[in-house]
Amino acid sequence: MTIDLTGKKALVCGGSDGIGFASAQLLADAGASVILLSRSEEKLKASLSRLTCQKESQEHAYIIGDLSDPDYIIRKIEEYKNKGDGIDILINNSGGPAPGLLIEEKPEKLLDTFKQHIIASQLITQTLVPDMKANGWGRIINIISTSVKAPIPGLGVSNTVRAAMASWSKTLAGELAPYGITVNNVLPGSTDTSRIASIITSDAKKSGKSETEVRAEREEQIPMKRIGKPEEVAAGVLFLASNQASYITGISLPIDGGSTPSL
Repeated sequence: MTIDLTGKKALVCGGSDGIGFASAQLLADAGASVILLSRSEEKLKASLSRLTCQKESQEHAYIIGDLSDPDYIIRKIEEYKNKGDGIDILINNSGGPAPGLLIEEKPEKLLDTFKQHIIASQLITQTLVPDMKANGWGRIINIISTSVKAPIPGLGVSNTVRAAMASWSKTLAGELAPYGITVNNVLPGSTDTSRIASIITSDAKKSGKSETEVRAEREEQIPMKRIGKPEEVAAGVLFLASNQASYITGISLPIDGGSTPSL
């Protein structure tokens, strides 16, 4: 199966590293023009230089912005859109909050995380959907977490907001389906990113064990006995962004080495 995204433009939030950048790489390899969105211009420049151009039509770019400031992000996206065509593919992707028990969290942390994930995604989607509707084609893919299927102990705020994101996505999928726009979620399990590294560090401090021991214990709990690679998750993103996935919408796809204990 060959996936060809020639002529498509993809906005990848959190696109300078981890799963976001791995997704951007595969989208670029498939012929899409990719716009990376992240906070660090230094990282964005370095990541942009690594994206391939398979087609003459490809023109990659980046937008500097923090998803915790959605209004600023929208202004920057509007500035980009005013220079050319609309964006066909949206990858909503944002790092999760620090670990912690939900019962101990302050309301401000819930509000800040909700804004960074739900509000930012809502505003970006509202900005891009009109062009998708006009073209009769669009892809919205949300990179969330397996906590959508089964809450992860110690990630109280993340579990709460990720579940809200999944419900938001499912609702949008029904509303946008008549326009040829699909909305789906990718649910990464343990994946070699800075997010997992920070969780391992936190767990090691709490338990008094070394990070190597904590990582080994985490891998032992995964049926495949290893932590996943960002590009393995990105492969699911690429498929859902393709024409071949045109009849798939409103799903949550775990990519977790078999870890999720539910259907």
